Amino acid sequence: MEIEEGGVTVEIEDARDGASEGRTDDVFYNPEMELNRDVTVATLRAYADREGRAETYLDAMAASGVRGTRAAAEGWAVTCADVEPESVELAARNLADYDGCEAVERDANALLHADFFDVVDVDPYGSPIPFADAAVAGTRNLLCVTATDTAPLCGAHFDAGVRRYSTVPRNTDYHPEMGLRVLLSALVRRAASRDKAATPVCSHVSRHYARTYLELDASASAANDRLDDLGHVHHCQDCLEREHEYGLHADPPEACPHCGSNRLVIAGPLWLGRVADPEFADSVREHVTDDMGTAKRARKLLETVSDELDTPTHYDQHRLCELWNRPASGMDEFVETLRSAGFDASRAHYAGTALKSDATIAEMREATADLG
Repeated sequence: MEIEEGGVTVEIEDARDGASEGRTDDVFYNPEMELNRDVTVATLRAYADREGRAETYLDAMAASGVRGTRAAAEGWAVTCADVEPESVELAARNLADYDGCEAVERDANALLHADFFDVVDVDPYGSPIPFADAAVAGTRNLLCVTATDTAPLCGAHFDAGVRRYSTVPRNTDYHPEMGLRVLLSALVRRAASRDKAATPVCSHVSRHYARTYLELDASASAANDRLDDLGHVHHCQDCLEREHEYGLHADPPEACPHCGSNRLVIAGPLWLGRVADPEFADSVREHVTDDMGTAKRARKLLETVSDELDTPTHYDQHRLCELWNRPASGMDEFVETLRSAGFDASRAHYAGTALKSDATIAEMREATADLG
């Protein structure tokens, strides 16, 4: 059957719901990942403006080849790779009208150790970590990564998170951000091991996956600078306050400095730096076009990503109001009240009730007391 996505007509084998575009069993195409693909296309447009020499694009787990075909329609020299012959045949048919594009039956790790691409897109079923080393090795400019194993990432499946990402994840109120920062930490460290600096230029968490775009720089000194953005979060399970410290070695307090509780959990090493470059995220938003099926959602998401405060955790307003035993007000009113009280505050893209602020929980409670 044929479908149209983002103004491009592609042939697909099947359309079923699932957690990833990557193939599992006979799933070739996942309509639930259209937002992911729309933002990818907008990112490729914005990155073409940023780095005019970038030309080649690898869809490392092509499945139906929809993502790669949409990149080809943007003028990229696309290679779609997959280990399944049926996927390769389907991707080849979708790429047939685009010169300089091809579909190959290759394992992603083998291909990325053998060749280089300006932009590499890794969107597997589950964790991207088995492909991280090869992806870093084979990427010249921009590495695009999706992770769908959100339970290990956010600490809900603790042991799996430790094994896969070589860090300590914690299941907190800000679990979507925890997952993204665990993923970024792992990727930044893998890149640094190859003397490459990986800098997030755009990232988001949507439904059941985390997605990030990392600009790579082949510089050992720059890689050292990125490692300086790693650290740990200390989270109090009683008062919900959290603090962070930079460095690969954690030095947590013995008790919560806010309430004295000894029920502190430590997460890390996490990425504590920006998850996006605000100017680049704005550029991505400007490259979202009305022919995209998720244009409204994508623009709203990217606007929030661009405006987010640069803090490594977020708060859930409903959880705070539950802690304070009072009803929740409107989110915009809550954020604006914090700003009027002299604090920095913004909405966060992770959820409709997520916010960021430099105020402590006690300061937020006092500043918004009249709202309750």
